[in-house]
Amino acid sequence: MTNLASYFPITDPTLIFFVVMLIILFAPIIMGKLRIPHIIGMVLAGVAVGKYGFNILARDDSFELFGKVGLYYIMFLASLEMDMEGVKRNKGRFLGFGLLTFALPLVLTYFASISLLHYSVFASLLLGCLMASNTLIAYPIVGRYGLQRKPSVTLSVGSSMISLLMALVALTAIVASYGGETSVWFWLLFVGKFVGYCVAMFLLIPRFTRWFLRRYSDAVMQFIFVMSMLFMSAAASEAVGLEGIIGAFVAGIILNRYIPHVSPLMNRIEFIGNALFIPYFLIGVGMLINVRLLFEGSTIIIAMLVIAGFGTLGKAIAAYTAASMFRLPKSSGNMMFGLTSAHAAGAIAMLMIGMRVELEPGKPLVTDDMLNSVVLMILVTCIISTMMTERAAQQITLRDREMPSDDKPATAEEKILIPLKYPEYAQRLVNLAMLMRNPKNTTQLVGLNVVYDDDDMQRNMEKGSQLLERMAQYSASADMTMQTQVRVAANIANGIRHAFKEFRATDIIIGMHMHPEVSQKFWGAFHQSLFNGLNSQIIMARLNQPLATIRRIKVAVPSRAQFEPGFYRWLERLSRLACNMECHTEFHGRSDTLPLIADYIRHYHPTMRCSFTEMTHWNEMPHIAESIQKDHLFVVVTARKGTVSFKNALEHLPEEIKHHFSGSNIMIIFPDQHGDAMDEMTFAQPQHTEDQSAYEAIGKWIKKKF
Repeated sequence: MTNLASYFPITDPTLIFFVVMLIILFAPIIMGKLRIPHIIGMVLAGVAVGKYGFNILARDDSFELFGKVGLYYIMFLASLEMDMEGVKRNKGRFLGFGLLTFALPLVLTYFASISLLHYSVFASLLLGCLMASNTLIAYPIVGRYGLQRKPSVTLSVGSSMISLLMALVALTAIVASYGGETSVWFWLLFVGKFVGYCVAMFLLIPRFTRWFLRRYSDAVMQFIFVMSMLFMSAAASEAVGLEGIIGAFVAGIILNRYIPHVSPLMNRIEFIGNALFIPYFLIGVGMLINVRLLFEGSTIIIAMLVIAGFGTLGKAIAAYTAASMFRLPKSSGNMMFGLTSAHAAGAIAMLMIGMRVELEPGKPLVTDDMLNSVVLMILVTCIISTMMTERAAQQITLRDREMPSDDKPATAEEKILIPLKYPEYAQRLVNLAMLMRNPKNTTQLVGLNVVYDDDDMQRNMEKGSQLLERMAQYSASADMTMQTQVRVAANIANGIRHAFKEFRATDIIIGMHMHPEVSQKFWGAFHQSLFNGLNSQIIMARLNQPLATIRRIKVAVPSRAQFEPGFYRWLERLSRLACNMECHTEFHGRSDTLPLIADYIRHYHPTMRCSFTEMTHWNEMPHIAESIQKDHLFVVVTARKGTVSFKNALEHLPEEIKHHFSGSNIMIIFPDQHGDAMDEMTFAQPQHTEDQSAYEAIGKWIKKKF
């Protein structure tokens, strides 16, 4: 009879990877049935298949590699999804909570280890540093509920980095005291290397990123570039004597600005991490845990309970004290406690550093009992952290749903129509629609390609179908659905108008041509006919570079714009764009318009960075042009003829843009108007509007000649 035990543990890399994939597949299903957080399922699965469980898998180098990558990924995603504007506004809160969540667990664990466990001073300090830090092992739960930008989550992420940095510095001091490296020069060198590292990363990575994203749009290349920056930062941090997770966190903070939260690139980064690296890390942590020690005597259990109990108590006191100080609700305190109470591979790494220190020859600072107690503590704190975070996430979600709120203007059902023609430009228009789209809206984007009914119709339809298929795939990579249609029409503007009504769209985002051979007119061959033939919002964009590389948005608002029916609709779209791009937005307008814009933003988009400059007359446009740089986006809110905010100066807008903003990124917005334009033929309204009147043409001819 075959002895099955002889086949285990599995050492073949292919089979190991296969078993890990099965665990990643079935653990969430089983844990979902048991109403247990999925993260605990991954850790428990690691316990079961590891050498201290059923010994099914050997913990080979793949767990070291993928586990380290997974830990970096957790820190990288946490900083990548942080609300950086909230961080800047709440620097004091971050520092306060960081000091509390570091100091209280350290002090409580230190005195408990000396008085109850009778450990040495340095061993107690080591355990105190270990419990003062934490790993954001429950952070994927936050992402599942979409709470990444809640104040409690942002505070927890930032304070985790502060406490980890302090713990590593304290641990460095402990180790250095044994090696005789506590001189002033040692600390000056350490601080100098750390400052030099931060300066180098903040100077180099943004420049590399802007250069790369402007030149390469390939999805795979962009993902590989981001991963390269992540591991370069992690490797550099290890080179200066810090843990790699500090470097991963720094890389996320730097790249936060260049990776919009609703972009396909962000979707790919999250997908790869949550599908592979983070589960691999959690399973690897579970394989280190020896649950058999629970049944081999009370010493280890008592040590584990003391370390975990007092360390977790310190984290709880810090979280609820900070929540009370900052006047946050109890559910936010629960979230802060849940996220900051877990310890994982970071604690193991710190413990391994302590194991290299010997009190005497052959007598290590860290004993076997201490090591086993800490490993079991990891299991207990992971369970507490994930369950507490899951509960807090549910409480916050229910709390926000129950909070009374005013109906937000211009956020009703929406569908954005995107006419697409040029392949090299289509992706930027789709990106613009994604960043303006309501994230809570379930309707689709609509991609449209209109071709002329001529001899080349069939060939152009095939090209249009291929382009729309690529854009639909691109939208799907960001978890957005795009309807597509290739339409034949004798007039392009009419084709777009008919599709607009057929799909019941609410907005149009269309590109402004950059090909001089297409048309000598600024608006292009059909734009004039389009915005005069539709009363719905039309956004025309000329983007010379990817949106992620835009640093500032400047908006010119005409007088009386607040009286237009579509005032809040365009303001809402622009606010979403600015928030997703994390750009500073500067509004130029009249003194009676700017307060309404400021009030809307303060009420509905409080995290948006913006400033307001009074523009008394439209002839100040050349002055604005002087401050426009290549990586700025200039937005002009205009109006159709005959509307409240239309003024004669707007008729010269094309000439002003060509003259003053020829190489700039431009967006021109035609706001919503009441009713449907030109549905009925009446003698009171012309059925066609030219670019310019005969009087203007004659006047220009006379001016040119004489």
